[in-house]
Amino acid sequence: MSSFLTRKFLSSLGSFTKYSQAGVFSVRHLNLLEYQSKELLKDSGVSVQNFTIVDDANKADSALDKFRVDEYVIKAQVLAGGRGKGWFDNGFKGGVHLTKDPKEVKDIVKHMLGHRLITKQTHKDGILVQKVMIAESVDIQRETYVCILMDRGYNGPVLIASPAGGMDIETVAEKTPKLIKTVPLDIYYGIDDNIAKDVAEFLGFTGEDIKTKAIYELKNLWKLFVDIDALQIEINPLVETADKQVVAVDAKISFDDNAQFRQKDIFELEDTNEKDPREVEASKFNLNYISMDGNIACLVNGAGLAMATMDIIKMNGGDPANFLDVGGGVTQDQVFQAFRIVAEGKWKIKWL
Repeated sequence: MSSFLTRKFLSSLGSFTKYSQAGVFSVRHLNLLEYQSKELLKDSGVSVQNFTIVDDANKADSALDKFRVDEYVIKAQVLAGGRGKGWFDNGFKGGVHLTKDPKEVKDIVKHMLGHRLITKQTHKDGILVQKVMIAESVDIQRETYVCILMDRGYNGPVLIASPAGGMDIETVAEKTPKLIKTVPLDIYYGIDDNIAKDVAEFLGFTGEDIKTKAIYELKNLWKLFVDIDALQIEINPLVETADKQVVAVDAKISFDDNAQFRQKDIFELEDTNEKDPREVEASKFNLNYISMDGNIACLVNGAGLAMATMDIIKMNGGDPANFLDVGGGVTQDQVFQAFRIVAEGKWKIKWL
C-alpha cells in the first residue's frame, strides 16, 4: 500500500470525528454502545460471542444463573475508548476484566455499575456506567481487522482489512502499510464472492472451511452496512478461534443522521443521559455543539473555520468555552437558537 493510500486511509478513519489543537473531540453521528452494535451484528447473521446485559447490581446473580461459561469477560458499557486502562471514581481500576469465577463477576459488576469511568477519551469527571456486558471469553488464535466505511475520497464505500487486528490500526498503517488492504466497493454490488474471497485470503483465513466462514461474515457485514445506513462498521478484532470459528469480538458502528427518518428504531437506542444538555438541545436544530472548559464562546459558520478559530484562541493564551458550527445554509431561527444555547453557558463570554 502506497504512502498516498495510507494517508487517504488515515484521513478516512478521521472523517467521523473532528480534532483541533484546542482539544475538540466532536462525535457528529449516532454511535451505539458495544452491546447494541453486537445485537445488530447478530441479527444480521454475523457471529458474535454469547453475552448478557446487567443494569442492576442486585440482578447480577439472576443474570449469571442463566449465563454459564468457562471464562467471562466483563465490560463497562460507555461511549469511550481506552476502557481497559481506565479507572473508576471509586478507585476500581479497569473497565474490562477477565475471570473464571462467577462470584468475582458479581463483585466486578458492583464496582462498575453506578460509578463513573474515566479514560483518556472521557471528560475528567468520566462517564456514569449504567450497563455492564458480561460475555463469553473467546479462545482467540488469531486477530484480524475489518472495516467498511463511507469515504469521500473514494466517493463511496470502501473495505479496509488487515491481518494485524486487535491493535491501533493507525499505527499498523503507519509502520506496516503492506498489512493494510483497501478495496473500493460498488454501492450496488458491494462485497461479492470474489472480493470476499480475496479479502479472506489476505486476512489469513487459508483453510477452505475457515475461509468459507470468513467469506460469509464479510458478506453479512456488507448487508448490515447497507440495511442500517451505516457510515462505518469497524470490527477490531475479527478473530479466528481455537476451534476454527470466525467471530466479531468488538464492534463500532456509526450511522448517518440523514437516515434517521427510515432508521427510527436504531436512533431511539441513543442514550443522551450523559450528554451535555446544550449538545442535546443543539442537535434538535441541526447544530454541532461541544462544550469545553474555557471562557471564550465560539459561534462559527463552518467546522474548519471553527477549529481554526479555536486554535488561534489557544495560541494567544485564551480558552474556548465551546465549539459551535452552525453549518451551511443556516436559517435565521438556527442562528437565534445558536446564540440562545451559547448564552446559557455559565461563563464570562467574549463573543467571536
